[in-house]
Amino acid sequence: MTEYDYEELGLVAGLEIHQQLDTATKLFCDCPTTIREPEESGRSFTRYLHPTKSELGEIDEAALEESMVDREFEYLAYDTTCLVEEDDEPPHRVDREAMETALEIAQLLDMNVVDQVNVMRKIVVDGSNTTGFQRSMLVANDGAIETGDGPVGIEDMLLEEESCQRVEETDDGVRFSLDRLGIPLVEIGTKPDISSPEQAREAAERIGMLLRSTGKVKRGLGTIRQDVNVSIEEGARIELKGVQSLDDIDDLVRNEVRRQVELLDIAEELGERDAAIGEPQDVTEVFEDTDSGVIEGALASGGDVQGLLLSGFDGLVGREIQPDRRLGTELSDHAKRHGAGGIFHTDELPAYGVTEAEVEALRDAVGAGPEDAVALVADDPETAELAIDAVAERAETALEGVPEETRDANEDATSRYLRPLPGAARMYPETDVPPVEPDVTEVETPELLTEKVDRYESEFDLGSGLAEQVAYGQRWPLFEALVAEAGVDPTLAAGTLESTLTELRRDDVPVENLTDQHLQDAILLVDGGDVPREGMEDLLTALAETPSLTAEEAVEQEGLGGVDESEVRDAVAEVVERHEDQVAEEGMGAFSALMGECMGALRGKADGDTVSDVLRSEIQKRA
Repeated sequence: MTEYDYEELGLVAGLEIHQQLDTATKLFCDCPTTIREPEESGRSFTRYLHPTKSELGEIDEAALEESMVDREFEYLAYDTTCLVEEDDEPPHRVDREAMETALEIAQLLDMNVVDQVNVMRKIVVDGSNTTGFQRSMLVANDGAIETGDGPVGIEDMLLEEESCQRVEETDDGVRFSLDRLGIPLVEIGTKPDISSPEQAREAAERIGMLLRSTGKVKRGLGTIRQDVNVSIEEGARIELKGVQSLDDIDDLVRNEVRRQVELLDIAEELGERDAAIGEPQDVTEVFEDTDSGVIEGALASGGDVQGLLLSGFDGLVGREIQPDRRLGTELSDHAKRHGAGGIFHTDELPAYGVTEAEVEALRDAVGAGPEDAVALVADDPETAELAIDAVAERAETALEGVPEETRDANEDATSRYLRPLPGAARMYPETDVPPVEPDVTEVETPELLTEKVDRYESEFDLGSGLAEQVAYGQRWPLFEALVAEAGVDPTLAAGTLESTLTELRRDDVPVENLTDQHLQDAILLVDGGDVPREGMEDLLTALAETPSLTAEEAVEQEGLGGVDESEVRDAVAEVVERHEDQVAEEGMGAFSALMGECMGALRGKADGDTVSDVLRSEIQKRA
């Protein structure tokens, strides 16, 4: 990956962190914050969404572009969703638990809480909200976090409702699930104080740690999303949406810097060539006898082929601007946004069934010279026209450099065009929800996870690695309850909740079925001596595979109750007798091999220390 002098380029970046809160109910109704499987849906309904004007009479550009694609939105409803999610009932008051958690987070970020929280509507017409808008409210502003390269300011923190969960594309539009809609989340926006890819990742990690320190945020894939705003001095502000993994942030920033540098170089060369964009032309006749499957398929369905002359673009449309992405890919993104499957261009032709003769005929049809390129779209007439116009518009901006826009983060840390940057016209007041006057007097600042690690090491004598695993894991509240309230051995509790569960997961045991109650009861049985420590894996496996069992029932089913020393001695003696020759020859050298067999014979019913002592005694008798 190319490295740049980011200071010289004038890199400026900021983060927007979206984190779901782990509340009992949703932000504006009493429905649980439970994620369901689509097949559990009891019914569905459809909607068409259109942008509305703000209170100033303006329509947001991003919402307007979104509405140009005519799509039907289908929504799956459940017995855990209500009429509020369906926009058939007004929202209730702001959830108290969500507001209290937001205030705790504001404390951790050293922010100033506003005197009055007012709910706003933010226009969203991509189908992810049944209302056509998202409810959002400013809770706090003007905070800061520390990084190795200096402080990063926190601009603001909003409390918002989560959007619907996208299920799949349909023939008519998009299918969404209402289970996620309305889950409370906080949106934390930093100031543009980040000046390197590494600092962007560190800042995101720091904010993530602070959020998890509350113990009141959801965990797992999709519960936290990072957006990154990136610009360089000669470039433009780009909003990169939907970064799922912290590991991708620094590479995403690096790739966006490279994209802007390459686009600026292309714009400079286009200026030297006196480049220009032609008018779209119908070039269907060129491909009447084509062997290209894509083009032939479009024509067979009554479609046509639209061509666009890109004067001075030869060789530049195919120039790579990000790994495996080119200027032509950018043009194609805009065509796809308007319903087309993509574009062909002469920097990559002949290929895909398009012959050299067809390329020459295409060039002649639009009047292209040696330094020119041609882009084409094959689709139904309306889509082809919309798409080629979008390609022409994007090509025009290539003459200027880097267009401001919102982009979608790809899994390989590149990005693709999503929509124009939103503006202030997308916000207007919510009149159905009364304002909230937040009370911060009784809000306690949570212990940081970093502080928790230190405390676990000193107070519970855990090793640094295990202490960090527990503190940063999802089950630290259970660990603390077991140790502080039930007096369980800290090493047993920590090892079970982290090491044992990890090993079982690797063995494909469905540990996701284990509840805190399962774990608590199992650990208490082992800690109390009712089940040997060696029986823990078998006990948890039985509970995971049959979650309806109690821990006591699983012990009885698996026969995991402890055995007395006489039974241990009988089992060990039997193993030693079977290997009498080996014992006579190796003496204590046979211990390790026989220990495993003894433990297997007892199936976790006896403590390892006890088995070890008995085995040593039996070997010494016969050696």
